[in-house]
Amino acid sequence: MKKQIIFLLALFSWVSHSQFDGIETMTFEQSQDINFFRSIKNNTKVKEYITISGNSVKVGDTLIIGKPTSSSSVSNTYASSYGSQYSASATTNTKNVKEFEFVQMGRPSGFGSVMSGLNGTGPAMAGISLSNEVVTVKEMKVYHKGSKKKPLNVVIVLGEINGRAFGINKYLSVMNTELAIESGELYLKNRKMTREEAIAKLKESKDLFDLDMMSEEEYKALRAELAPVIKGN
Repeated sequence: MKKQIIFLLALFSWVSHSQFDGIETMTFEQSQDINFFRSIKNNTKVKEYITISGNSVKVGDTLIIGKPTSSSSVSNTYASSYGSQYSASATTNTKNVKEFEFVQMGRPSGFGSVMSGLNGTGPAMAGISLSNEVVTVKEMKVYHKGSKKKPLNVVIVLGEINGRAFGINKYLSVMNTELAIESGELYLKNRKMTREEAIAKLKESKDLFDLDMMSEEEYKALRAELAPVIKGN
């Protein structure tokens, strides 16, 4: 009986795995390689994406929303009248609103995006209030940047980790994964340090060592740790 249960579980796992109609793992290099991307259809699902910096993003991963890198101006005009004789005045207040460049509200073609299109406006981008929000990767899909002769762009659909909605939207969409990560609009919890970051950290530690704020042993240990990143090993 026990062997039968194990066999059935293994069979179920194999069937579930075989039913996945998409890409198990895709790298940035593949997304730019015409020999690869010309055979990929828009809306194809991806389970794991390896970024240009070698970081891995998987369906089910927990990520953090970073800081918005764009802003827009919002103007409101207020009118009023005074006294028995008609007299009116108008006041216009304009303020800059911080918003995300690559993270929008809703799914890529969800209800919110459709309504924005009908209203003649662009998609509603996420605002600064969502900074530091902990989110879960619900889905990843690829789309050509134009025709099938163009490279692929990875779009991530994010959901709140507690299952609630982002206001009236159930999901957020990261419309350009590479640029969102590079700009700091999206943080990977286990993101690899870049060469530039490693150099900056080593320079900072050298200053601390020269100021007697770090021991020679600590400095040498950190230098040995950062050397492979800086040298590209």
